Amino acid sequence: MGDPVQLKDEGNKFFQAGDVDKAIESYTKAIKECKDKKMLAVIYRNRSACYLKKENYSSAATDATKAIDVDAADIKALYRRCQALEKLGKSDLAFKDVQRCATIEPKNKTFLETLRRLGADIQAKLKTSFSTDSRVKNMFDILLDEEMETDKKEKAANNLIVLSREDAGAERIFENNGVPLLLNMIETGKQEMILAAVRTLSGMCTGHKARAMAIVHIVSVEKLCSIMAVDNEELSRATCNLLQCVYDSLTGEDKREYGKEEALVLDASKLLKTILMSLLEMVASSKVSGHGRDQALNLLSKNVPRKTKKERDHSRTLFTIDHGLKKILKVCGQIPDLPNQLPMTENTQLIASILLNKLYDDLQCDPERTNYKEICDDYIKAKIDPNDMDKTIHAINVISGLLQGPFDVGNGLVGRQGIMEMMVALCGSDRDVDQMVAVEALIHASSKMSRAGFIITNGVSLLKDIYKKTKNEKIKIRALVGLCKLGSAGGDDYALRQFAEGSTEKLAKQCRKWLCNPQLDTKTRKWAIEGLAYLTNDADVKDDFVEDELSLKAMFELAKSQDKTILYSVAATLVNCANAYDKKDILPELVQLAKFSKQHVPEQHPKDKKDFVEKRVKRLLKAGITSALSVMVKADNSILTDQTKEMMARVFLALSEDPIDRGTIVAHGGGKALIPLALEGTEAGKVKAGHVIARIAAISNPEIAFPGERVYEIVRPLVNLLSTDKEGVQNFDALRGLTNLAGFSEKLRVKIVKEKALPEIENYMFEENERIQQAACECMCNLVSCKEVQDRYLQDGNDKLKLLVLLCGEEEEKLQIAASGALAMLTAAQKKLCKKMTLVTTQWLEILQRLCLNTHPDIQHRGIVIVYNMLNSDDMELSKKLMESELLEILSVVGKAEDNPRRQGAINAARECLITSMDLGLIKPFADGS
Repeated sequence: MGDPVQLKDEGNKFFQAGDVDKAIESYTKAIKECKDKKMLAVIYRNRSACYLKKENYSSAATDATKAIDVDAADIKALYRRCQALEKLGKSDLAFKDVQRCATIEPKNKTFLETLRRLGADIQAKLKTSFSTDSRVKNMFDILLDEEMETDKKEKAANNLIVLSREDAGAERIFENNGVPLLLNMIETGKQEMILAAVRTLSGMCTGHKARAMAIVHIVSVEKLCSIMAVDNEELSRATCNLLQCVYDSLTGEDKREYGKEEALVLDASKLLKTILMSLLEMVASSKVSGHGRDQALNLLSKNVPRKTKKERDHSRTLFTIDHGLKKILKVCGQIPDLPNQLPMTENTQLIASILLNKLYDDLQCDPERTNYKEICDDYIKAKIDPNDMDKTIHAINVISGLLQGPFDVGNGLVGRQGIMEMMVALCGSDRDVDQMVAVEALIHASSKMSRAGFIITNGVSLLKDIYKKTKNEKIKIRALVGLCKLGSAGGDDYALRQFAEGSTEKLAKQCRKWLCNPQLDTKTRKWAIEGLAYLTNDADVKDDFVEDELSLKAMFELAKSQDKTILYSVAATLVNCANAYDKKDILPELVQLAKFSKQHVPEQHPKDKKDFVEKRVKRLLKAGITSALSVMVKADNSILTDQTKEMMARVFLALSEDPIDRGTIVAHGGGKALIPLALEGTEAGKVKAGHVIARIAAISNPEIAFPGERVYEIVRPLVNLLSTDKEGVQNFDALRGLTNLAGFSEKLRVKIVKEKALPEIENYMFEENERIQQAACECMCNLVSCKEVQDRYLQDGNDKLKLLVLLCGEEEEKLQIAASGALAMLTAAQKKLCKKMTLVTTQWLEILQRLCLNTHPDIQHRGIVIVYNMLNSDDMELSKKLMESELLEILSVVGKAEDNPRRQGAINAARECLITSMDLGLIKPFADGS
């Protein structure tokens, strides 16, 4: 073995003599033999110089880095790495190294010259990389070249879109005449070119008020609306997204400070009004495609009503009602079977009904609601004409739309003299279309028990007659749904059946038959599910339906179709099948009292008992319910109403009741689907979806259940469940879910802390319920490695540390494991806490001794680790106190024990404590007299 110093000197001589290869050989041998870090750094630095000479720049940079790792201010190593990095084309990294060199030796001319040269080189590269010629113009040249290959055009289009999503890239496109060039792409009339241009404009408009205004003025609102109006769903949706980006930027989503530029941005209200008016014009225009109309209604639905009732300004809603309510009503009244109707998709009329409901719900006072109702009333009056049945059925269809939207308004119109009679009379018309519209109106009008009672008296025989006589399947199925709805007016109350025994089962059987008939169109089959949504209130019906796997799969396939008007009915049917509705427990004493006073008492069907429900849930899972729900969640936000989201959350909650099934839910995409349900919708729906997420997060690998960045999105729903107004089981599952997340990564721990979960978790550590208290302690045990959590325990004036110490003395093993684990981690991370824990309670030493004597190996190990941390806390007095107590004897006994795999952690920790005590001079090693 050679002497590293001698080998280093030998290498130096070879280098000075110009024999670089032999110098490298000597330095390499020296590196293998050298143990001194400082000398090793010098040798690496010298070998780096050799590699520079050999033009082996990668090895030169690596060796220089190893020298810098030892001494960050090693100026020779820094400059050699700078030279190597420059040769490797990494000018930016080389610039940083020479910048450090110049900071250390500011008068060194070599460093200053290199700094200037590299700075100029970087600027030149930036200018080249972001110049019009190299990037933006090149992309446009490719896109606008008629003879260019398709794959190159697609790549250029994607590059342009990606570039526009970064603020610097968007600004670069804008500054280099990009908007007129994008307009040229739009003018080509080619779908893929228009789509690329629209998506690029979306990126450029996102989060930048000034740029968004400028782009809209150049392109024009009229042009954007004309693109959205085309009969192409993808293009309509992309343009809708562009207008939404513009709207968000103009209404304050853009938070940037503009300074002097703010004067140029001016007030966006005029442009916003222009957009609003253009959208309202699109709603009732015959030149707009069905997809374009859907997107116009979606934009109005999303941006006109206030997002929260705390906002006082609802002028957009009032403006829309004054200038556009009749246009929206016109859409609701369209009858596709008649000529000269507006182009529509299967979803258009439902989206219009939802918008009508949101507008009505946004009104603040009775005069505003009265005005809304009067506009609707005037519209209906103007359309009803006994001599023109087409106008009359248009009016009835409008009422149907209102009944699906603001029910009170529609209900009020149905109650007007002659309307209900006209609906009943139309059922007897010779024209199929009259019967169809009338039956649908009757179905929607019977949504309340009072109306259902009227129609049971006056319309059931008529519906039965239509069902028996008509040969038109579309009318037949609607008449059947009317009968289904009336038959289920008593809900799931077994004692309030409207029809004779077995009638509902027969109706359901016919619905299932239609549902499974692939020869029928989607819209007709949709009504079969509508019927089942009512009939499955009956436990016999839901049990039969869930047994019929073909019917279930047919319903799930329809739920995945383009017609999204079906979603509410599917969700309602699933809620019934899984008994996922809220049921209040009725005290037996109250039942007896009600019977004695001859009051009606709701009765539970025998097949609605727990074991039947569990079997139905298993069958639903087997038939593929999770994948269907996952697709349903992706539906357009306007169609997927808050009520539908809540029902889906309820179904997920029922499906996740058995822990065994939670893996199935995750495997079929349920984890991803639950996140939007937990973040948007009704409060009850968000809580239930959050509870399912908590159940899954508690027992699953979060990276698999909620892949990618989604895992960070689930923290907030879980923290929301910690609120004291939530149920105990929700608190418990949320704590277990957070425990699993906190044990997974530091980033997740930080996220949990940022969501302000700590105060809630700490409160539950005082909880009387043992399971909740234990879950809170386990969660805290996984969080204490986070610096902010440690700081809370270091603060004076609270009982956080005292509680943790006292919990270590509890009898419950799992509670002890969690509390002692947290204390072990805290005392290891923060030495000050070792002293502090002796001050918070006089029982600390007794508790510590009990931990070290515990028969449970995990508890004993944690206790001895705490002792070890205290011995290493640099507090001699504390160390003496520990060794003067019975702890010394306990540690000696544990440390001298024979190796035992089950208790090896505690044994090793005890031995470390004894060695540390000897090092501190607190105890002396036992001397063998022989």
